[in-house]
Amino acid sequence: MQENYLAKWLNNELSEEEVVKFKESKEYASYVKLREATDNLVGPDFDMAKAWEDLNKQKASKESKVVKLNPFKKYLSIAAAIALIFTATFLYYGTLNEEVSTQYAERAEIVLPDASEVQLNADSQISYSKKNWDNKRNIALNGEAYFKVAKGKRFTVTTENGTVTVLGTQFNVENRKGYFEVACYEGLVSVIYNKKEVKLPAGNSLVVINGEVQALEIPNIKEPSWIRNESNFKSIPLKYVLDEFQRQFNLEVATQNIDTEQLFTGSFSNTNKDLALQSISTPSQMKYKLEGNKVLFYAETP
Repeated sequence: MQENYLAKWLNNELSEEEVVKFKESKEYASYVKLREATDNLVGPDFDMAKAWEDLNKQKASKESKVVKLNPFKKYLSIAAAIALIFTATFLYYGTLNEEVSTQYAERAEIVLPDASEVQLNADSQISYSKKNWDNKRNIALNGEAYFKVAKGKRFTVTTENGTVTVLGTQFNVENRKGYFEVACYEGLVSVIYNKKEVKLPAGNSLVVINGEVQALEIPNIKEPSWIRNESNFKSIPLKYVLDEFQRQFNLEVATQNIDTEQLFTGSFSNTNKDLALQSISTPSQMKYKLEGNKVLFYAETP
């Protein structure tokens, strides 16, 4: 049977001769049954208008789930991101600090961008922003330093114990564990400690030991004694004296049978170790043993 007989037969397009041949084929009986079955089928009613309406609804629903960015807002977002990166970079580089530190038995002299001078005692550190110095004269201090401040804008020394503020003067700040002292040698110094302000004129100092505040007068001199290679103390617990001795000579200090809270008044040389040992031990009725880089202060038991 030719392949197009079935299509022609279904469309009633076969000639009489082709119909005869088609009826003689083996598939003819099956095609007749199939045609009879399909003739009885009724297709559903198709509403073209409703179909288009449903299709448009589906399309609108899908489009509503897509968020379209306004091109202008998109550029604004990019610009904001760039501005944020720029600002962060600027702040980062603007706060880079210059740092100067000293070890035991070491000192340093620093000239700041405005010609102010700083002398740094042993085991101390300062940091400041060189780039922003003209706008903000601010120094962070850990340890002890003597300042000769050039006149100008507010000059601030920040420590973990308190803040010192001046315009142009000479003063000393010591910030150690359990010990905080500010001494004014020229002009007027403002000290903020524990949220309270204390103003120190020349010749006065503020000492805080373990949270206890003391206001003391200082000798009529123009600079702290350590600048002249001498450490002076007036009614200071012995442990702070021994700590300073350790810093000045880079020695390991130990005590035995000694009350390190007893008060000490006196001084010792920062350049002569043997003389310093005698200056500390004699007033405190102590003995000492020096072995290499270790010193033991002790009291003989009765």
